[in-house]
Amino acid sequence: MDVLSEKYTEEEILKKLRKKLDERRYIHSIGVAHTAVSLMMAHGHAQVAEDKGLNEICLAYTAGLLHDCAKCLEDEERDRLCEKYHVELTQMEKDHSFLIHAKLGAVLAKEKYGVTDPQILSAIRYHTTGYPNMTLLEACVFAADFIEPNRKMLDCLPEIRTVIYRDLPKAIYLILKQTLVHLEHRNQPVDENSLKAIEFYKQFA
Repeated sequence: MDVLSEKYTEEEILKKLRKKLDERRYIHSIGVAHTAVSLMMAHGHAQVAEDKGLNEICLAYTAGLLHDCAKCLEDEERDRLCEKYHVELTQMEKDHSFLIHAKLGAVLAKEKYGVTDPQILSAIRYHTTGYPNMTLLEACVFAADFIEPNRKMLDCLPEIRTVIYRDLPKAIYLILKQTLVHLEHRNQPVDENSLKAIEFYKQFA
């Protein structure tokens, strides 16, 4: 499947990712890419023979592949890249570094992998937190990150996987709800975007 990069082929991007991700995260990224494509096809783009349909599929595949491209960086390297590319971090991100990889990943997708499409970069940027009224692409990548087949089985996953192909907004709400429960259980902060997102998506519950 084609990737939407101005510099690299799919094979080259996969090789670059293998060098930057551990094996588990690499397999997860492949799973997210294919799951995002399946969701994109299920929700309005099943006819992929037309140019527009194909382009939408490539957007989902590319965003899925690269969504975690900054996930496995050492702390020192992550901080260096944030400084180099002037990535503005909130105080919460500074205090809880696990939140940084999505924002930095959107930058690295452009600078290191040749991806310039703003739709892809936004899907990477918000794949962890979500935000209110996401585009179809953003919602598909956000959801795929949670439900892809290699994910650890959670009690909520069977229901979400059943719902998601017929009612994406409801599934987004269920994912956000589970994410907030998980963060609260671990005594971790909830990003403001996630709080705004669940407030928006609860209308679809």
